[in-house]
Amino acid sequence: MSGYCSPVRIPVVTERDLHWPSCLNVRDLGGLPADGGSIRPGALIRADALSKLTADGVAAVRAAGVSRIIDLRRKGERGAGPHPFADDPIYRNIPVQDPADPDHEWLTLAEIYCAMLDLRPQLFGEAFIAVAEAPPGGVVVHCAGGKDRTGIITALALSVAGVEDEVIAADYSLSESRLRDADKDRLAHIPDPKRRQLMAGLMPTPPQVMLDMLTHLRERHGGVRPYLTAAGATETQFTAVRDRLVA
Repeated sequence: MSGYCSPVRIPVVTERDLHWPSCLNVRDLGGLPADGGSIRPGALIRADALSKLTADGVAAVRAAGVSRIIDLRRKGERGAGPHPFADDPIYRNIPVQDPADPDHEWLTLAEIYCAMLDLRPQLFGEAFIAVAEAPPGGVVVHCAGGKDRTGIITALALSVAGVEDEVIAADYSLSESRLRDADKDRLAHIPDPKRRQLMAGLMPTPPQVMLDMLTHLRERHGGVRPYLTAAGATETQFTAVRDRLVA
């Protein structure tokens, strides 16, 4: 899972897309419908790796009123240079995988997400709690490409906030178009045709992947809240996430 950043300016495709030079997959989850209202603009932002942000990109993050950046990457994969916020109190590195965990690349994408959740509930719970306990302001969640681990954590938070599965899945699916050119470039640099085919199958983000993951949480763990409760989250933290996110 290497970084996806690029110096190329990416056009804003929806009103929720944010231009943070030089990242590819940044969007504000504000405006998504939730039970009793909608997600508050600027409250939760999903992104790909911030490691290659330009100075303008760093300024854009600060201008967004961000109070917490949650980096979900493992230490061994943060090879794109120092994180621009690593020494800032707003930055937290909370990997949701142990360095020794397999990437399960032989499974389907939905199966990979479910395996990750089943293997490390405490780590996913820690990342969710970091959203709940962030200081007032916006929370940015990012990994490498901003689609897999970021998609899981934002899905957990949105579900707790009362966003329907179909809405969560529709937002998740947007990452595919944002990363398409970078993914093509990655595939072109994989010499082994079997591995290239394997990786190509893990790049699309159809809504059904997220729907299958949320169904798995219900069928195996009783739902998002019971899963997070078993992982250490409290009712106070669930309330904090809803109060933070829902306008």
